[in-house]
Amino acid sequence: MDTTENADITVKTVVYAPIEEVWNIWTSPDHIIKWNNASDDWHTPAAENDLREGGKFVYRMEAKDGSAAFAFSGIYEEVVPQSRIVYKLEDDRVVSVSFEEANDGVTVSEIFTPEKVNSIELQQSGWQSILDNFKNYTEGLAKRVE
Repeated sequence: MDTTENADITVKTVVYAPIEEVWNIWTSPDHIIKWNNASDDWHTPAAENDLREGGKFVYRMEAKDGSAAFAFSGIYEEVVPQSRIVYKLEDDRVVSVSFEEANDGVTVSEIFTPEKVNSIELQQSGWQSILDNFKNYTEGLAKRVE
């Protein structure tokens, strides 16, 4: 399988919650640790987030069985509250996240440069799964508040 394609990958979802809540849950470490996993056998036990241009974030991602762990981290290049975040990962790949209000919800789109180790399909499905967890967690909180 070709893992060296240069085309960026896009994942997106619509979250049915107010944009203020979507932004807060996306950027707050207290929330990030509850939704940031691609599968049920992984979790994020710790997250730090200095949300400003030049600020750094670090999410500690671990397999629940202790078999693997890594730090997902980067530096913010652009932060436009409730609109857009651009960051550069430690391996110099760039990720852009946009938040657009539409029809009682917020479209969250992530565009990222793929890495060269895993297949494009695996990366796209993994990032989409994390985004789907974010959607489910956020909408679940919004329903409890109603």
